[in-house]
Amino acid sequence: MVSEQFNAAAEKVKSLTKRPSDDEFLQLYALFKQASVGDNDTAKPGLLDLKGKAKWEAWNKQKGKSSEAAQQEYISFVEGLVAKYA
Repeated sequence: MVSEQFNAAAEKVKSLTKRPSDDEFLQLYALFKQASVGDNDTAKPGLLDLKGKAKWEAWNKQKGKSSEAAQQEYISFVEGLVAKYA
């Protein structure tokens, strides 16, 4: 089932031996949030919160994507990271 694969992929990320790039982390975060929460309806962080703003914008780019589609994309993305960084 997709949700089981999604949870397994979320666990795999924790076992990476090398750190993914910031862009990869943002993509991972955005797909995870879209898959688990849905569309971003939170207030955009202020200008001085650069990290929060980057995360918000990455998640916001996923708007309209279904939870299942985001889970599938997350699973595929994690598999790529595992191949690259495990």
